[in-house]
Amino acid sequence: MQTHFMKDRGVDATSQTANTRPADMLTIPDLIRKKRDGGQLSDDEIKAFIQAVKEKTIQDSQIGAMLMAIWLNGMVSAEIKALTREIMLSGEVMEWPDEWKNFMVDKHSTGGVGDKVSLVLAPALAACGCKVPMISGRGLAHTGGTLDKLESIPGFKVEQSREQILEILDSVGCCIVGQTETLVPADRVLYALRDITGTVDSLPLITGSIISKKGAESLSALVLDVKFGRAAMCKDLESATELAQMLVEGGNSLGIRTAAVLSGMNGSIGRCVGNSVEVIESLETLKGNGPDDLMELVTTQGGLLLVMTGLVSDLSEGRKQISEAVVGGAALSKFQAMMEAQGVNSDTAQRLCATNTDYYSVLRKAKHQLELKAPADGIVLEIDGLVLAQVLHRLGAGRSKAGEPVNHSVGAVLLVSIGQRVTKGVSWLRLHYEDPALTPDQRNHLESALTVGTDKKLQTQQKRTLVEKILPKKYAY
Repeated sequence: MQTHFMKDRGVDATSQTANTRPADMLTIPDLIRKKRDGGQLSDDEIKAFIQAVKEKTIQDSQIGAMLMAIWLNGMVSAEIKALTREIMLSGEVMEWPDEWKNFMVDKHSTGGVGDKVSLVLAPALAACGCKVPMISGRGLAHTGGTLDKLESIPGFKVEQSREQILEILDSVGCCIVGQTETLVPADRVLYALRDITGTVDSLPLITGSIISKKGAESLSALVLDVKFGRAAMCKDLESATELAQMLVEGGNSLGIRTAAVLSGMNGSIGRCVGNSVEVIESLETLKGNGPDDLMELVTTQGGLLLVMTGLVSDLSEGRKQISEAVVGGAALSKFQAMMEAQGVNSDTAQRLCATNTDYYSVLRKAKHQLELKAPADGIVLEIDGLVLAQVLHRLGAGRSKAGEPVNHSVGAVLLVSIGQRVTKGVSWLRLHYEDPALTPDQRNHLESALTVGTDKKLQTQQKRTLVEKILPKKYAY
């Protein structure tokens, strides 16, 4: 991950002139030169740049040049705060009834494999008394998108107006929707250009993009799931901690109580990866049958939000309340109500939420299923989540460019767990796919995701945990 901070660099006469010219006289090329040469942009200069982006009075090439200047030289804290604030203010900032204001919460994940936390967490928080206006995204590259998962449910509408969001929050307490046209329009422009200018991994630009959207939701509390590992954007705990600290500071600067959970992302979350199959696993979790790693993330993130809203006094009590909402069925009732409020036929919603239901009587099932077999006796040491996600992406579960369709039925279900003893020939993965069939290369790649060995430590390991750290530390107890 690129992590440049401000650098001291020599400047030429041209940029010296730009740096000393009054702010209201600086042109966009002046601002680009100033940042290119290591200068610190003032609040007014950042405001002028974002205004030009929003009003389309600036060329894409100039925006790209500024993005690269930020990527190369970084931004100091004051610049990041100003950038985040101005992106947020480029569009509508949502307003809520006074009696809700202390209980407006949301979460954001930096992206992982099998990350279905939102589908369980949003209704659990609503069951605990929070209001959750969850504005989510679509999948890109190997990471799955919450909206794509929900759209595998027939009739589910992720596009909702501000008035509809208000109505759903009033009646249900949570909604999961796409970004409206009026929220942070400047971010849509910057986000698209970051992708094609090689500046996606700039920490200041990541912070501005994520936190501006959450600021526009007028939240009282926000939790960030910052992932690290092979299948994450941040490859190690150190770079994830740096990003988490920047995001927490950005959220706090907008008056949002903000915490971050740093969690490992080498494998997958739960046993299902793909759109429909992850909806099934989420529903099973809401029926009290969830995998430990998914429940760890749900209860930790939900518990933190309950602490930050003052609904509980400590994280232990927060985790307990979220767990009870999930296991006891209150969160499932909220999920059913949310589905119906967002366009799903009531009979369909009831069938999905019924005990021992046939999910494929509602959700589309892939034309083909294939089971892969363990190559040897031993203990499952690793299942590489990135490899799984990359193959599924190529089979149609994901998209390479924004706007492309996804195949909701493509997915994989893990049939074994890390630390489990297996015998040669036992099935370890069930693949759901459509035509065309898996190529030999794709099959080999998929088979390489499983590592079987003889590590005795894993045999005695009680439980695999994903959460490594919580920031700030005061919320961890």
